[in-house]
Amino acid sequence: MAKARKITRTRLVVSPGFAELVVWEVPEPVSGSPHRYKYRLAYVVNGVCRVRYDNERGKGDHRHLDGKESPYTFHGLERLLADFWRDVNKRR
Repeated sequence: MAKARKITRTRLVVSPGFAELVVWEVPEPVSGSPHRYKYRLAYVVNGVCRVRYDNERGKGDHRHLDGKESPYTFHGLERLLADFWRDVNKRR
């Protein structure tokens, strides 16, 4: 059986909070997602998650902006990171 491969697990200081980026390449797509990545990208300020992109099992790709959840269309890792940082920078 193939194993998941860690692409990144990083925590960065992004004043006034921090960003955590976790991305795995998985052998099979996560239920609800058409691609082979499992990810969680979060920007947290004073204990409050301001931005989160993830693809939890059964829900597929989505994002949380200031506590509101909406679908997200995945167009590759480069675009995912660009979209995440764009939303983080809007909230800094």
